[in-house]
Amino acid sequence: MIPFIILSLIMIKSNNRKKSVLIILILLLVNALFFAYTGDISVAELKGKYANDESKFIEIDGMQVHYRDEGEGIPIVLIHGTASSLHTWDAWTNSLKNDYRVIRLDMPAFGLTGPHPNQDYSIKTYSGLLDTFLSRLSIDSAYLVGNSLGGGIAWHYTAEHPTKVKKLVLIDPTGYPRNGEPWIFKLARTPVLNAIIKYFTPKSLVEDNLKQVFFNDNKITPELIDRYYDLTLREGNRTAFIDRAKTKMIDQTEKLKSIHTPTLIIWGKEDSWIPVSDGQRFLNDMPNAKIAVLENTGHVPMEESPKQSLTPLLEFLE
Repeated sequence: MIPFIILSLIMIKSNNRKKSVLIILILLLVNALFFAYTGDISVAELKGKYANDESKFIEIDGMQVHYRDEGEGIPIVLIHGTASSLHTWDAWTNSLKNDYRVIRLDMPAFGLTGPHPNQDYSIKTYSGLLDTFLSRLSIDSAYLVGNSLGGGIAWHYTAEHPTKVKKLVLIDPTGYPRNGEPWIFKLARTPVLNAIIKYFTPKSLVEDNLKQVFFNDNKITPELIDRYYDLTLREGNRTAFIDRAKTKMIDQTEKLKSIHTPTLIIWGKEDSWIPVSDGQRFLNDMPNAKIAVLENTGHVPMEESPKQSLTPLLEFLE
């Protein structure tokens, strides 16, 4: 309302028609940006919606790391990917916790954990935080599972701490350099334009992102969109996403050849973010690995096709 009042006053005082039109356009743009601005959501508010009785928080490197620890048995540690959270493992956890101790956490920059105080999102730092986290929980050996970025963290961690990982499961993991990449990462690295992510984040942006990582759009529910959207707006997470997108990724796939830990690679055949051909590259470079390719599945098999993706996992663990 206020911009239009100002606009009216300017129109009355201005005798230059072209100048008036320009002012109108500028004020309309300002008005549009005013109403398009998307504010952060406080951690306290999000905890009420996305933390539960199983949620715990542990201080590591100045962060309150959100995690859940459920069930009993051999520990299975689940690490999510970019722009996700520990909730991506909900379906798997409901099944696995009957026979295993299932541990999952929101990695820095995402979920309820939020940004790293030093804006450090290198794989080395993520791997170090994971080691500290497991040590604090007195876990010296576990099954380790990671999806996408989480998969990259998982195999780096295994290369650095081979005796601490009984078995390794990589789900559409990152690692090999790629010529192309999802547009959302390019946008995050582009000055000025990345303000769209930081200040103007329509829910449609998150929905479009989900349609890229899911193969079957019919599985994307309103509740799923709301969760991803809300946690994206967690205070500090949008800036952290931009900082992580700017982090230079170094090709360290030479380390894969040193990993002799029994490894299962699970890949969604229709992954549009990381091609299934990369699965064969992991298979070729890892001495003790096998692969399961899932039909009609995208980048997040454990969330899009939980039953289908659990089958090879349980066979591998048992």
